[in-house]
Amino acid sequence: MQTHGCELGQCRRLRAIVDLAAIAENTRSLQKAAAMDGHKPELMAIVKADGYGHGAIPVAKAALAAGATWLGVALPTEGVVLRKAGITAPILVLGAFAPACAHYYYEWQLTATLATLPGLAGLLTAAAAGRRIPVHLKVDTGMTRLGFLPDEAVRIAMQAKQGGVYLQGVYTHLATADAEDTTFALQQLTLFRQTLHALKGQGIDLPWRHAGNSAAIMQLALTMEEMNLVRAGIALYGLAPSPHLTRVLDLRPAMTLETEVVAVRHLPQGASVGYGATYKTSSDTTIVVLPVGYADGYTRRMSHRAAVLIQGRRYPVVGSICMDQCMVDMGRQEIAIGTPVVLMGKQGDEEITADDWAAWSGTINYEIVCGISRRVPRWYTSV
Repeated sequence: MQTHGCELGQCRRLRAIVDLAAIAENTRSLQKAAAMDGHKPELMAIVKADGYGHGAIPVAKAALAAGATWLGVALPTEGVVLRKAGITAPILVLGAFAPACAHYYYEWQLTATLATLPGLAGLLTAAAAGRRIPVHLKVDTGMTRLGFLPDEAVRIAMQAKQGGVYLQGVYTHLATADAEDTTFALQQLTLFRQTLHALKGQGIDLPWRHAGNSAAIMQLALTMEEMNLVRAGIALYGLAPSPHLTRVLDLRPAMTLETEVVAVRHLPQGASVGYGATYKTSSDTTIVVLPVGYADGYTRRMSHRAAVLIQGRRYPVVGSICMDQCMVDMGRQEIAIGTPVVLMGKQGDEEITADDWAAWSGTINYEIVCGISRRVPRWYTSV
């Protein structure tokens, strides 16, 4: 295994293990799912937010080796990190182009998103100065976040083209592709197709056209025949975009979070545990202490709800989760300091998933993996 992140990772009895073979396998599965009747769109691996907490550089390299041809990030500085690591694949910055950051794009060969009027002005200025920045136009078909409305997009594209901006692609983002009812997503795709046709009618036939995120790849691929690029985010990491899509593809979660018992307390009935004394033992019991807390991403919202795996069995987390530690009630089970504990992942026949964490926290699996803090050392298995 390779370590990444904390140089003193060996001093922490907590680690996130990232299976790069799972990243590669998920990449291939998503490529296969996106293909239809001989049409095989290329795949963009979304590695923003440090690869959804998995590590952008190792994930990007694994996905590219498995067949991805593009990378997507949120910020130009995230793209620079990948370039400094020697990655040469095209990188689309999904955030709106900010004129103050123009130098990142032309110095590091990043592709910009044209999504705002200030962004257009900045790109026109860069073009006038001879700065060739490839650009993808963002169309807002219903997400109501970034982008130009369909009836604006053609005018903006013509203005950009006439001003020398290097328009290379056009895309939209689907707001409900992960829903069981895909009616709204299909309406968005219709609007996007109409925009593509209107652009073409003005002589603007852009090489790259994309709308599909993970959920769309999994259940709307057959409706995206005019697209030649798809964007794989959460599914790349082996997690389903929503519960009803869990079994659509055979995805492998890439992250396991492991720790070990650092203290064992034998307590009588009625003993209080943790801040606020919110838990009291119902009988004589064994409480073990684990070196993980909300500063690691083990959110306090999981207090009194979470469970861990020890010796192949589930045990409840009790008391309020602390910044650096939490406590587990093992009943009368004998246990030794140093015993391995799985916080997320498999142990024996049992498994705790990011979706379990999300249910305990009242959030989504995206936030869970993105929230594993950088003080948790990452360990990488080879592809």
